Amino acid sequence: MLLCEICNAPADIHHIVHRSEGGFDIEINYKYLCPEHHRGKYGPHHSKETDLRYKIDLQNKLYEILTKDYYYFKELSKTLNIQNNTLKRITKDLKLYKEGYKKSDIIFRIMGNKFYTEEMLVNLTLDNLIKNMHL
Repeated sequence: MLLCEICNAPADIHHIVHRSEGGFDIEINYKYLCPEHHRGKYGPHHSKETDLRYKIDLQNKLYEILTKDYYYFKELSKTLNIQNNTLKRITKDLKLYKEGYKKSDIIFRIMGNKFYTEEMLVNLTLDNLIKNMHL
């Protein structure tokens, strides 16, 4: 049984980079959340801050795991524990250099063709504060 990463209650799989955003069905893109932490008021489906925080955390985790600048297909499959068919979809449009696929290209693709920054989270928080001041 899957358990919520926050409270240890029975959990569902949450895709950090949603499939509609270009996310993939890969283990590293999963976060196990109970219904409250998944779809509750402060869960990633109702809180843009929580959603963005999870994405930034995933992106940072990818940078920690992928320590080299380039990776060959088999090495990438083993390092990220991704099945070959899924990895083919991830690398399909990536440039293959003689050294392999570029780390930044791989991460960009797994993140739904987008990079996320702490600045984005700060701006979102500030926007919400300003919006709430006018209510």
